[in-house]
Amino acid sequence: MKKYLAELIGTFTLVLFGCGAAVLAGNFVGQLGIAFAFGLTIVGMAYAIGPVSGCHINPAVTIGAWFAKRIETKDALFYIVAQFIGAAIASGVLYLIASGSPSYDLAAIGLGQNGFGANYNGGYTMTAAIIFETIATFIFVFVVLGATHKNANFKFAGLGIGLTLVFIHIVGIQITGVSVNPARSFGPALFNMQALSQLWLFLVFPTIGGILAGLAYRFRLIYND
Repeated sequence: MKKYLAELIGTFTLVLFGCGAAVLAGNFVGQLGIAFAFGLTIVGMAYAIGPVSGCHINPAVTIGAWFAKRIETKDALFYIVAQFIGAAIASGVLYLIASGSPSYDLAAIGLGQNGFGANYNGGYTMTAAIIFETIATFIFVFVVLGATHKNANFKFAGLGIGLTLVFIHIVGIQITGVSVNPARSFGPALFNMQALSQLWLFLVFPTIGGILAGLAYRFRLIYND
């Protein structure tokens, strides 16, 4: 149970402070600040709960690890459930905080939800969103699996993983707001009908990216064992 609780807390923290940077401080810190908020949260959580659960805090990472035969099926299922619960709770808490400001409008500002199309950030198409989310998630999970490989230097794993998430956000915020994490997309979408209607993309294609990364390690495309 400690592993599952760690995953819930880690995902809660990622969504609260990553999405919180966009909702509560986006006008002050900008896209770069939001990118670092997500990345640095991963760094902190990696060292806090990594020894307990491995700090997946992302269903795509968990699924990739399962395909790479790094996690048992039971643990993978409970990890994913914990991650979705943590993201949903974090989004509710973020809403309670944001609504404490008289200038906050849920319909106009949202909760850092992901999206695509003419009415979202850079107006990128669904095709662009699919390509970006699949490739970015593949790269992210590929880095996670590599940084935590038995031949890697574990002391720097959290830093490498966190910085990878930073550069993915720097590139991708205008495209989709950057998911690469189905749970991160799920929580904020619960409070926004437009995001909820587009949620399928952020459930399906980050998962595909995670699977591809897991298979790359399972079939030893990089490492020999």
